[in-house]
Amino acid sequence: MGDFLKPAGFSGPQGLRALSREGSIVNEAARYVVRARADRKARAALPYAGHHRPQAVEPVLLVPGFMAGDYTLVGMATMLRAAGYRTYRSNIVMNMGCTREAADRLEKRVEAIAMHRGRKVSIVGHSLGGMLARGLAARRPDLIAGIVSMGSPILAPGAVHDVLAKDAEMLTRLTRAGFGGLMSEDCIAGDCARASFEETHAPLDPEVGFTAIYSKRDGIVDWRACVDPAAIPVEVTASHVGMALDPLVFDVVRDALEGQKVTRANRLAGPHAAVTLRPAVHS
Repeated sequence: MGDFLKPAGFSGPQGLRALSREGSIVNEAARYVVRARADRKARAALPYAGHHRPQAVEPVLLVPGFMAGDYTLVGMATMLRAAGYRTYRSNIVMNMGCTREAADRLEKRVEAIAMHRGRKVSIVGHSLGGMLARGLAARRPDLIAGIVSMGSPILAPGAVHDVLAKDAEMLTRLTRAGFGGLMSEDCIAGDCARASFEETHAPLDPEVGFTAIYSKRDGIVDWRACVDPAAIPVEVTASHVGMALDPLVFDVVRDALEGQKVTRANRLAGPHAAVTLRPAVHS
């Protein structure tokens, strides 16, 4: 990877001890199974129609992490829909290849959703997905209401465990061997990589909400690289991979989206509004 992707002061997690922290994904998956069962049971006890079923209005695009696809965020989509959000897939089967091309495709996806729903779109991105969201938010504040990143090393994309770095290297070798559509060296060390890096560090419109979720137990990326100065940082205790399926993280994502929505409403109400709206309190 290009040296500029790992600025001074950042270093990826090292060794088996760091990777062992990812073993907590077993607990995180178990929490998801328990929560999903409880939610299904609660919904089954309620009448089909009524005020208890929130209308899905706010559009949210979910973007998976490196070498992952939309399937990894199905659980989060289900729980966000239950909270009244209209979720959309990124149409990414496996998130690898040129990040600039991926960003261009996601921009078109966001445009289509915004036109269909008649409002700006929020983006929730896991790992690389959060980095793509950060770049799009800087590029198209006219389309994006806010973003939530989860374990996204925005400040130092190269500050990752050797396992992940070797995965990227393997993809570049396969590309050199003639397997197209994977990842070229330019995408991790050349002008393409630098352009993507610079876009994720471009200033954000102050009206675009930004919450950065990170975990000091992250065994894949340097958690310090996830704390973008432009974001509201929120710490969780999940593993890197587990952020995509831990319902406790889902709760944080939901609260972040709610907070951004309230901020937008207060901004529209103006400084002289009689009542200041506050985020809803969730049990």
